[in-house]
Parts: sequence; structure tokens; C-alpha cells
Amino acid sequence: MRIVIAGGHGQIALRLERLLAARGYEVAGIIRNPEQSDDLRSAGAEPVVLDLESASSEDVAELLRGADAAVFAAGAGPGSGTDRKETVDRGAAVLFADAAVRAGVRRFVVVSSMGANPAHEGDEVFDAYLRAKGEADAYVTRQDDLDWTILRPGSLTNDAGTGLVRLEAHTGRGMIPRDDVAAVLAELVDTSATAGLTLELTGGSTPVSVAVKSVAGN
Repeated sequence: MRIVIAGGHGQIALRLERLLAARGYEVAGIIRNPEQSDDLRSAGAEPVVLDLESASSEDVAELLRGADAAVFAAGAGPGSGTDRKETVDRGAAVLFADAAVRAGVRRFVVVSSMGANPAHEGDEVFDAYLRAKGEADAYVTRQDDLDWTILRPGSLTNDAGTGLVRLEAHTGRGMIPRDDVAAVLAELVDTSATAGLTLELTGGSTPVSVAVKSVAGN
């Protein structure tokens, strides 16, 4: 199984790459900075250098051809302004979705954010981020050629993962270690029965695999 991850050097993406590589999957991570390549290799992933802010849909589709799943885990990151929320958190996500359709990759998982909403109000950078994420999510959900799942974690921490989560359509706000987000993503990539679901994720009391199976069965 080959999985291509956009935003391959992100904190969640690196964790996910390690998990997927440990399962024996072929993993590629898209990065903009070639100096990050060794970090991806250490995680068991193939680094692919491409700037999603300037690439064409065909450029990205060429990287995705032959993949079994695509994961959008890119983000403009802390310290970026409203312009990059638009070009990365919205624009790159839309580009990645279009490229997946073009390449015939149906399984498509998005790392979004709790509170993402295209109608979110406010003038702060974080407000722009939530709007951009919401617009990207809305675009993905309209793609009939994608078996999409959108994951909206709560407030992210670097605490060690517990393996216990709450994964539902609506969880309410809460904290979640990045370790556990990556663990849930690894299960979602493997579980196409979650296609068509937008899920919120916080820390909880349910083992990751059980939580994913539970929402897949609903």
C-alpha cells in the first residue's frame, strides 16, 4: 500500500509516517524544503520535494499516480499571516484534492481543525485559519470521486499519546496529543468505511482502533 502525505514534515505527519512505515507501507511525504529530507527518511518515508503553493494540479497528480491513499496534513503553521492561510490551508488542500481526482486516488484523508467553518467570523489570523480550513473541507466534501474523511482534532499537545480517544461527529472542545492524532489517522487510512464522515477528535477513554471501528459502523 502506498500513501502520499502532503505536509510531510509536519509534527503530525512525521508521527504518521513512522506508524505507516512500521506497518510495512510505502510512504511518501511532500515537502517544500529539501533540507527536511533526512527527517522523513528517518521516519521511514520517501521525501518528495514540491511546493504546493506554486505547483500545478498535474504536477501533484503525477506524484499521486499509483497511490492507494492521500493524506492532506499540510498547514501554513504558526507565525504565518492570513495570506498563507489562504494559499496553504485552503489553496493547497483544494489543489491536493483536485490532483487526487485527476490521479484516480479515491481514499483521501484531511487533517482539519475543530471549529473549521467557512462562515467563521473574526479578523484575527486564527479566524482566517478556521475559515480557510472550513472552505477546504467544504470543497473536499463536494468531490464525488473521493472517498474522503475529514478529521478535526481539538487543541494539539506534545504530551505522550495515551491511545485513548473520543472520536465522534461532535465531541465538544478538548485536548489531544499529536501522537494520538497520528494513530487515528493511521487507522482512518486503513478504514475506507469511514468515507463520507467529518469527525472531531479529543482525548477520551476509547482505544483508537475501537473508536475508529465504532464510527465506521455507524
